[in-house]
Amino acid sequence: MALTGRLGLLALLGALVVGLLFPSAAGVLGVVVVLLVLVAVDLVFAGSVRALRFSRSGTTSVRLGEPAEVTLTVANPGRRGVRGLLRDAWPPSAGADDRHRISVPSGERRVFTTAMLPTRRGDRRAFRVTVRAAGPLGLAARQGSHEVPWSVRVLPPFHSRKHLPSRLARLQQLDGRSAVMIRGQGTEFDSLREYVAGDDVRSIDWRATARAADVMVRTWRPERDRHVVLVLDTGRVSAGRVGDAPRLDAAMDAALLLAALASRAGDRVDLLAYDRRVRAAVPGSSATTLLPSLVNAMAPLEPSLVETDSRGMVAEILQRTRRRALVVLLTGLDAAPLEEGLFPVLSSLTSRHQVIVASVADLRVAEMASGRGDAEAVYDAAAAERTLAERASVTARLGRRGVEVVDAVPEDLPPALADRYLALKAAGRL
Repeated sequence: MALTGRLGLLALLGALVVGLLFPSAAGVLGVVVVLLVLVAVDLVFAGSVRALRFSRSGTTSVRLGEPAEVTLTVANPGRRGVRGLLRDAWPPSAGADDRHRISVPSGERRVFTTAMLPTRRGDRRAFRVTVRAAGPLGLAARQGSHEVPWSVRVLPPFHSRKHLPSRLARLQQLDGRSAVMIRGQGTEFDSLREYVAGDDVRSIDWRATARAADVMVRTWRPERDRHVVLVLDTGRVSAGRVGDAPRLDAAMDAALLLAALASRAGDRVDLLAYDRRVRAAVPGSSATTLLPSLVNAMAPLEPSLVETDSRGMVAEILQRTRRRALVVLLTGLDAAPLEEGLFPVLSSLTSRHQVIVASVADLRVAEMASGRGDAEAVYDAAAAERTLAERASVTARLGRRGVEVVDAVPEDLPPALADRYLALKAAGRL
């Protein structure tokens, strides 16, 4: 490229010298003719862009925030080499370093790597490959674009994975498999053992005691083979941003942690994403394939700016879930949408299933409620207090209808939801 630039510069300097030596109209015309001839020659000897052949390979899926690489192979079957610039265009959210200098001799091929650092979840698709092939003088270039399809699926990051080991340890304690030997309180009988000080006297098995020389107590283990249905509300309320991400992303993170925990506990986990229609559905998968299936289904989901059809959502849940299940509805606690949508149909859901409503709270609202600096801060605090009071009222109404409510900020929602699941399992309420 440096040699080409020098030749182009020499050609221009030569044309200027001719113009200075012959300042007449004929001299100027001669300069123009010389430049046109040079440009034409440059175009003739530039490599063919249309003849190039492209293929791709590399990453097809990556977690949000992690780097990815896609390789582009350029083959040149033409008679002349191609030198210039190449742009492998991707959406801005792909975070792609998409500009490359290209030099592909005739009959050869070269490989170019596009590094990415995606900033948004979902499918990031390549747009097109544009090549500008310069002539040997660098005065003109041929440019053309080619469609070279490729897609990289950016998966949810699953930040709450760090909470999984501690919750699995608690699950093992409930199951009686750890060294602590804490007896679970589920409803499935496990075994009999001798009474020791501190045991609940309600666990004494009097029939077994009558047959034995010592007082015998029953031990229990947490319920297994239960059904957990995760329901993501992808309607308008999920589009609200809390911090740097929409509420839907925090709900996904909580759903992934609960799914990983429930599958390890021997329960079947389903996923349903719904607003006015089914956006994604994952029926029960094995423990080894559950998380990959969930993250792939969640990756392309985006909030829809429509009010959720709660009646349709409940009907879909009841149609898909015949036996009793734990239904975890990840939605908002805004009073107006629940009053008009969920409350009228809630009884048909709670009569057949145990229901948890999990909602993403905004830490900024709590901060505003404590503001007292000036008149504006006081008005903001009053609005925040009203919002908090409405959420507390909705939580109380849901509780009176037998619904468990988990309301926490994005960082605390996944472990809080996992803890509520463990509490229900220990109490034998699944």
